[in-house]
Amino acid sequence: MLDFFMRYGERAVRKAKLEIWDNPHVERDYEVDISFPEFTCLCPRSGYPDFATIRIRYIPDRKIVELRSLKLYLNSFRDVPTSHEDVTNRIYSELERKLKPRFLEVLGDFNPRGNVKTVVRVSSQGSA
Repeated sequence: MLDFFMRYGERAVRKAKLEIWDNPHVERDYEVDISFPEFTCLCPRSGYPDFATIRIRYIPDRKIVELRSLKLYLNSFRDVPTSHEDVTNRIYSELERKLKPRFLEVLGDFNPRGNVKTVVRVSSQGSA
């Protein structure tokens, strides 16, 4: 799609990159809990949209994620054909690589589809 014909939100999502900031309280353990209840991606088999709540919990070390950039990054999956397991792991890996947090958990809570509900949890402490 030509950039000229794209809405400003579509352009922002297309250019989405996680922005990382310095942690203002590196001396303290504190938990950041982020919920993104309007996540969408595409089923790799049917092309139909899959809807989920993505929940991110982490204890920062030296870096924190800027929330607007996280929103745009998560929105960038809306036209991506991917499985629930893959997308949850991809989000985890990107945050782990950029933040290097003391603790990280990404939970993909996908809405039922064909009477099947899926919850995928990826954590730096193994299974919960």
